[in-house]
Amino acid sequence: MTESIPVKKNDYVDIQFEDYTHDGMGVGKINGYPIFVEKALVGEQAKIKIVKVKKSYGYGKLIEVYKKSPFRREIPKEEEHQYGGCQIQHMTYEGQLKFKEDYVRQVLKKIGKLSDVPVRPIIGMDEPNHYRNKAQMPVGQKDGKLISGFYRPRSHEIVDTDESIIHLQEINEAVKVVKEVASTLGIPAYDEKNHKGVLRHIYARYGRETGELMVVLVTRTEQIPKKKQLVTELTQRLPKLKSLIQNVNPKRTNVILGEKTKVLWGRENIYDYIGNVKFAISAKSFFQVNPVQTKVLYEKALEYANLSGKETVIDAYCGIGTISLFLAQKAKNVYGVEVVGDAIEDARRNAELNGITNVKFAVGKAEEVIPKCAEEGIRADVIVVDPPRKGCDEKLIQTMLEMKPARIVYVSCNPSTLARDLHMLEVGGYRTIEVQPVDMFPYTSHVECVSQIVLK
Repeated sequence: MTESIPVKKNDYVDIQFEDYTHDGMGVGKINGYPIFVEKALVGEQAKIKIVKVKKSYGYGKLIEVYKKSPFRREIPKEEEHQYGGCQIQHMTYEGQLKFKEDYVRQVLKKIGKLSDVPVRPIIGMDEPNHYRNKAQMPVGQKDGKLISGFYRPRSHEIVDTDESIIHLQEINEAVKVVKEVASTLGIPAYDEKNHKGVLRHIYARYGRETGELMVVLVTRTEQIPKKKQLVTELTQRLPKLKSLIQNVNPKRTNVILGEKTKVLWGRENIYDYIGNVKFAISAKSFFQVNPVQTKVLYEKALEYANLSGKETVIDAYCGIGTISLFLAQKAKNVYGVEVVGDAIEDARRNAELNGITNVKFAVGKAEEVIPKCAEEGIRADVIVVDPPRKGCDEKLIQTMLEMKPARIVYVSCNPSTLARDLHMLEVGGYRTIEVQPVDMFPYTSHVECVSQIVLK
């Protein structure tokens, strides 16, 4: 078999890139054998070094680009360490949007066999830098000082940084101040090798609309040295701070948060808005990290639901009720279903916070709760689904096909599983009217879509 592989490890070869993988690696071919290369762009010609050879594909490393793409962006030195999370930071923003939109079209065609479904032009951000309202930064120690930042790709080595292109500046500032204050007070960083030390992660959240900041100190021990001074310093230096929390995680684990959370100062939550709906956000609440684009996404979902005020809507995978509360403003009744009990508690609190009374939440698997709704005589005119990356459970698809709502709105964070599920719905008697990609996560390869689906 090896005879047919045209390259071997450590070879240097010239190559032209003609496609991308789903996570934005450039794909070129040598005698029909595909080679994947990080930071390579379609249309570029380059010299690469072969770093790994498998039976049907290989990996290469970019050595020199002879012919550059107009979508290439030179990465400033201070941003290089962020590559782990920002797979496509080497593309201009225009190039990122093109990559995402093309990818959605490609998978709908390839996986969903839906070449005639219109894909609308992707909705990007006016300002794609500094959009994330949350950061969870690991803490380490170097030359007697605390460091905090991103892990070097494929390692647990922390690269110290004060500036992230994707985090809001208020978040960058909060992480920097915590690091400086804790360092000055001599609070030791967690050492994962020896399972010693105190401060594991600096975790910050910011309400973009309210200007409220939360800082969570994730510690290995319940005791924090010089805790009183730490609290005083942080509250003085961070004027937007409304909530200072300690989360205790004593385990040897990669999971960031432990079970025990206590308030060191201020409130246990902060508030933020998506559109005109207000949300209470605690240390453990799930909340969209880019509320600006979440509003765009939900407004599109609302448009596709086409509500007149008479409809009963079921929101499967409702989370903390973000979409449910949006829909409730235009629907007669909304039923939200979610498997995570804590999220449902948050959802009920958020409904109360906004005085929204025409929404009910239930804990359980959508594919189990929704058939019970049908048995109780609840007929859905519209079903909204926003599943995790693995897509809708097959049982849920069957349930929807049996329930026959007039419209289905499918919000997706994974175009491949969206394409697969749309294909099943089409076979079952539905038609996909259109798919709208939305860029929620600039500089990363992730793309969200919302699809309008009607009963044939």
